Amino acid sequence: MTGYEQISIATDGASRGNPGPAAIGYSIYASDFEEKLEEDAKYIGKATNNEAEYSALIWGLERAIIYSSKEIIHYSDSQLLVKQLTGEYSVKSKNLKILVKKVKGLKKQMGKVLHKHVPRENKYVSRVDKKINTVLDEKGY
Repeated sequence: MTGYEQISIATDGASRGNPGPAAIGYSIYASDFEEKLEEDAKYIGKATNNEAEYSALIWGLERAIIYSSKEIIHYSDSQLLVKQLTGEYSVKSKNLKILVKKVKGLKKQMGKVLHKHVPRENKYVSRVDKKINTVLDEKGY
C-alpha cells in the first residue's frame, strides 16, 4: 500500500440494452484529483446499467485499497447508487442486494468511504464514461 491519506475515485458503468452488453471503469486519484494513480475499463458481458454501476464501484474499491484504506471519496453520476449506499433509498432488486453486500464488505476493510453524486458532465466521471464506451464500441456494441 502506498499510504495516501485520502484518495478520490470516479466510477461509471454502462449497458447497451439494459440488460445488454456492459462495461465498467474507474479512475483513481491522490487526494482531491491532484495526481492520477491509475484507471482502467473493461467489458463485463450482459448486465443492467445499475449492475454495471455497482460492478464499477466494486472494481474501483478493490483497486483503491492498494493506495489508501484511510479515506476514499467516491464520485458517480448514478444517483440511484449513491442514494442507496447512503441509505436514502432502499435496495429492492435481488441482484443489486448481492452487489451492495460486496460493497459493504469492501468498505469494512477501509476507514471512511464517502459517496458523492455528480452530474455526468463531471470531467472525471466523463473521462471514465468515454473509456467504457470505447470498450463497448471496440466489442462491436
